[in-house]
Amino acid sequence: MAALSGVRLLTRAVVAARNSAAWRGLSVSATANAASQAQDVRVEGAFPVTMLPGDGVGPELMHAVKEVFKAASVPVEFQEHHLSEVQNMASEEKLEQVLNSMKENKVAIIGKIHTPMEYKGELASYDMRLRRKLDLFANVVHVKSLPGYMTRHNNLDLVIIREQTEGEYSSLEHESARGVIECLKIVTRTKSQRIAKFAFDYATKKGRSKVTAVHKANIMKLGDGLFLQCCEEVAELYPKIKFETMIIDNCCMQLVQNPYQFDVLVMPNLYGNIIDNLAAGLVGGAGVVPGESYSAEYAVFETGARHPFAQAVGRNIANPTAMLLSASNMLRHLNLEYHSSMIADAVKKVIKVGKVRTRDMGGYSTTTDFIKSVIGHLHPHGV
Repeated sequence: MAALSGVRLLTRAVVAARNSAAWRGLSVSATANAASQAQDVRVEGAFPVTMLPGDGVGPELMHAVKEVFKAASVPVEFQEHHLSEVQNMASEEKLEQVLNSMKENKVAIIGKIHTPMEYKGELASYDMRLRRKLDLFANVVHVKSLPGYMTRHNNLDLVIIREQTEGEYSSLEHESARGVIECLKIVTRTKSQRIAKFAFDYATKKGRSKVTAVHKANIMKLGDGLFLQCCEEVAELYPKIKFETMIIDNCCMQLVQNPYQFDVLVMPNLYGNIIDNLAAGLVGGAGVVPGESYSAEYAVFETGARHPFAQAVGRNIANPTAMLLSASNMLRHLNLEYHSSMIADAVKKVIKVGKVRTRDMGGYSTTTDFIKSVIGHLHPHGV
C-alpha cells in the first residue's frame, strides 16, 4: 500500500505539472522530465482519472473506453462517479464527491449530463455548476474529417474555442412583471481577455495561422462589443497570427458554404454551443467529434457535440468514435503518447477500412462490433 501511495503521489505531481497551464504550455525540459516520470508510473502504477458516465448513451460509451483501455493495457485507474438529474442521482453530496475527485486527480472523462427543461427552483444545472466550480472556462472542439468517411465537405480541419463560464448561460433569469422574463447575459473584460488569450496561445502552440472572433456586436453593442474589443486587444500581442472577425449569423452560413476558410474560431458561450454542433455535422455528426474543457488546473475530456442520444439507450447502436478519440486526447494530456497514438490509430483504421460502421455513419454495425474491431486493430504488428 505504501508503494502504491507513493506512485499516486508521483502521478498527481506529474498531472499537476502537466496542467499548470490550460493548454499544457510547458517548457521542453519540463515536458521531458514529466514524460520520464510518466514512464516510471507506467511500470509501477496507474494514473487516477475521474469518470462520469453521464446520461443517455454515456454509460455505453464509457464501457467502450474501459474495454479498449483494458485491451491496450493503458495505465489508468478510473474512479467512477454518477451525477444525473434525470436518473435521480444528483445531490449536493454527489456534486461534492465529484468535485473532490476532480480536485485530487486533475483529469476527468465525462459523458453528457442531461439538463431537464423543467424549472424546479434551481436555474443552474449540475453540469453548469460543475464547470463553474472547476472554472472550466475554455471548451475546445477540434473538427477534423476522418479519412475513409466521406461527407459533404472533406479534409476539414478547424478548431472551435468557446468561453463557457458566463455569457447567456449565467443562470440569471427572473420574472420582472407577470409574463415578462428578463434573462441576463453577462460579459466581463477579465473572462473575455482570458478566452481570447487562450485561443491565440492555442493557435501559437499548435502552429495555426488564423483566429476568427465570432460575435453579434452589431446588435449587442455593449456585451458582444466588449468581447470583440478584448479579442482585438489580445490579437495585437500576436502579430504572426492573422486575426479576423465575423458576425455569428454570417459565420453559420460561411461554415456550410466554405468551411475551409476557418482555422481557429473563438466565441462566447451560446454561439460556441451552436457552432460546435453545426461544425460536427459537417464531418459526420456528434458521434465522431471529440472535445475537451480546461481550467488553469483541470482538464475534462468529453464528446465535442454534447448529445445524450436518449433514443439509442440500450440498443447497442451508439457510435463510440468521439469518446474514444477524446480518451486518446486525454492520454496524450497525461504524457501517455504511446497508448494515445495506439488507440487513435486503431479507431481511424476501423473507419478508413469501412467494414464496420454504426448506423449514424450509414452502416448496420453495433457498438459492440465497433469496439471489437478497434481492439482488433490495436496491435497490428504484434507489439
